[in-house]
Amino acid sequence: MGKLLFLSVLLFNGWIKLECLSQLNDDNYSGGEVKEAKSSNASDVDALGYIAFCPCMGRFGNQADQFLGALAFAKNVNRTLILPPWVEYILYEVGSIQVPFDTYFKVENLQTYHRVITMEKFMEKLASSIWPPSKRIAFCYMERGSGEKSCDATKGNPFGPFWANFKVDFIASEIFGPNLQYSVKFDSDGKNNWEKRYNGKEWPVLAFVGPPSGFPVDADNRHLQKYLEWQDGIQEKANKFISTLPMGPFVGIHLRNGADWSRVCELVGESTQLFSSPQCLGYRNEFGKLNHEMCYPSTPTIIKQVKRAVKKIKATSVFVASDRNHLLPELASALKKLGVTVTKLDYESPHVDLAILGKSNIFIGNCISSYSSFVKRARDVNGFPTDFFGFPPTIKAKNGLNHSDTDGFHDEL
Repeated sequence: MGKLLFLSVLLFNGWIKLECLSQLNDDNYSGGEVKEAKSSNASDVDALGYIAFCPCMGRFGNQADQFLGALAFAKNVNRTLILPPWVEYILYEVGSIQVPFDTYFKVENLQTYHRVITMEKFMEKLASSIWPPSKRIAFCYMERGSGEKSCDATKGNPFGPFWANFKVDFIASEIFGPNLQYSVKFDSDGKNNWEKRYNGKEWPVLAFVGPPSGFPVDADNRHLQKYLEWQDGIQEKANKFISTLPMGPFVGIHLRNGADWSRVCELVGESTQLFSSPQCLGYRNEFGKLNHEMCYPSTPTIIKQVKRAVKKIKATSVFVASDRNHLLPELASALKKLGVTVTKLDYESPHVDLAILGKSNIFIGNCISSYSSFVKRARDVNGFPTDFFGFPPTIKAKNGLNHSDTDGFHDEL
């Protein structure tokens, strides 16, 4: 697990909102430098303004989670959302790389919901005229770092590498809290509180240090997952792999068991919610309480639930995605008498893994993981079932830990 570089904690109705959390993240899962260019046509410019942000919280699962909140925020304040590149980290290397947003997802599908533009296109076509270096101001809820009234927007990783990739330096900081929050309010005249304070003419770009959204994604924004459609290349790789499986239904599972995750799970006793746990516990814990088995399920629990899922749908294969230990020998041995194949990708591609898991007949994920949460949201869009390891905690296991022993799947609100 990386270092905790920065954490802004905002308390709203008992929830902790994270403005930007770098590298204390959920899921361990390149891009070139962008040249800033050319003048734009006036007709290309959104007079209502733009939203830009660094996806500075964790890895892909966390970034995708907060992206949905940022998308909703941009629509609510009626500004075009600048689609940031995904921030990725190379094992044992310092810094980070930026992968263009449309490497993984189709921009045109997002445009059916709201106005969006990739950051690469914005910087190349529009930035020099509507957001020149002299107008670049960083936005944050509260002071960050040691500077007085400063957002320190380019300090640390991934903040520095992210903005440097686009040759962006900020001349000043704008601290918008506590009067403004990411929950947008509208007055009787129809104008929202953000528009009144920062109009598009004087403030053409609101560039946030971190995502303008809370974590985990608000329940009201989970449905926005339907606008994240994989690029054809990822879909084709997923379909090609599925075509190699034995004929018949298959179970997809996600095992989160890296060393960093074991340390995350040590926090279970300190909170009623952790990371993406509302996806199974409910946002008010209406479906249960957090326990360690949900976060780091034991091998017997995993085998038991996978066996049950296999029998339920008469599966012929099990697909495993994991950040560390896929448990292939253990699962293959346990499922041998059922004649079930246990497999994984023979190359590393967390995005193809996600696409395959989204297509499985039954998916069993990790309740706390935002990587599993991505799959859960995608499956909800299509009405596909999802289970979670160790949930619901209805029966005491021999080791004293709670785990699930039901045949159904849980569908959250």
